[in-house]
Parts: sequence; C-alpha cells; structure tokens
Amino acid sequence: VRPPAPPRRLPRALPVDAVLRLLEAAGPADGTGDAAARALRDRALLEFLYGTGARISEAVGAAVDDLDLDAGTVLLRGKGGRTRLVPVGGYAADALRAWLVRGRPALLAAGRGTHAVFVNARGGPLTRQGAWAVLRAAAARAGLPVDGPDAVSPHTLRHSYATHLLDGGADVRVVQELLGHASVTTTQVYTLVTVERLREVYATAHPRAR
Repeated sequence: VRPPAPPRRLPRALPVDAVLRLLEAAGPADGTGDAAARALRDRALLEFLYGTGARISEAVGAAVDDLDLDAGTVLLRGKGGRTRLVPVGGYAADALRAWLVRGRPALLAAGRGTHAVFVNARGGPLTRQGAWAVLRAAAARAGLPVDGPDAVSPHTLRHSYATHLLDGGADVRVVQELLGHASVTTTQVYTLVTVERLREVYATAHPRAR
C-alpha cells in the first residue's frame, strides 16, 4: 500500500482587483527627472509581466527590437534557447510606449548604450534583482504581502496571467503556448487552481453543498 501523496502546492495567483492595485501602485506619477523616468519604467515592467506572462528573466532579457507594439507582439526568449511570439495587450503597449519615448532615453544617457527594453538608473540593463525590487516596492505600496509564503513575486504575476486566462475561457493548450511550457502537464496545474475556486464558490453558494 502506497502512502498518500503529499498535497500538491498550487501556484498562487492574485485576484484581478489585487493585480490592478499592484499595477496602479507601480510608478507613482509625482516624480521629476530620473524619478519620473523610473516611474514610467516600473509601470511598464509590471504591465509587461502581467500582460505577457513572461518570466522575469525573459522580461529583463527583452530587447527593443523584440517589440512590435504596432502589431501588439513581443518575441520572448525562454528556457533552452526557445523563442515564442506572444501578444502584448493595450494597457501594456501604452505603458511601454510611454516608457520608451519619455523615460528610457533619460536613463539611457547615463550609460554606454544597451538594447535592453528595461534599463537601470545607470543606463545599463535592468537585472533580475532590480526587477524584483521594483515589484516588491509596488506590492508594499499596494498593501500586498512582501514577506512570508504569500509574498508577491515576479512569478505571482505569471501565475495570475495564466489563471485569469483560464478563468476567462482560454484553452489550456493556448495557455501552454503563451507560457512557453514544453509540456501541457506543466500548464495543467493552473486548471487545478480554477477548479479549486469553483469548489469554493459551490461550497458557499449551493444550498446542498454541505
């Protein structure tokens, strides 16, 4: 007799309203100079992460030439050298345009030039650690957890992207392609999240659920 399998830890996704709070908290628009440029970058970065489902490494590794905002797409370079073309939504595209036109040139002037979409205050490519700090600061301003097991992380936005797509009726195979998963089995864990939510709704709404 085999012992029972340990419960599978489901990806933690934020509710839509919490994601919107997080995005609104990124890049407050009351700065000037480099602070204003960083605010535009921070908003564009978080809109990019949630709007494309990109891994943090894919976001900081994205080059300006990978973006086609007129077509609403970005080429992401994922694990194992695999690339995929994913849609960029209108909100993310608008935030990226604002950053590329009004913010990026100001920060870029401090460095030696880079093709990276997201740059730091010294004009070089934004690092994973730098991107994490941007998210952590926005989460704190939004009143979301930044420490402990429920802390918001870059992968939280990726989880939220996948879960919200499935909640909206997207096919799991399409979500697999968007996330860049080699196997649909990896993607199917997100369907467990949506099923769990359905169970919760049923338990509270159906008169015979108990």
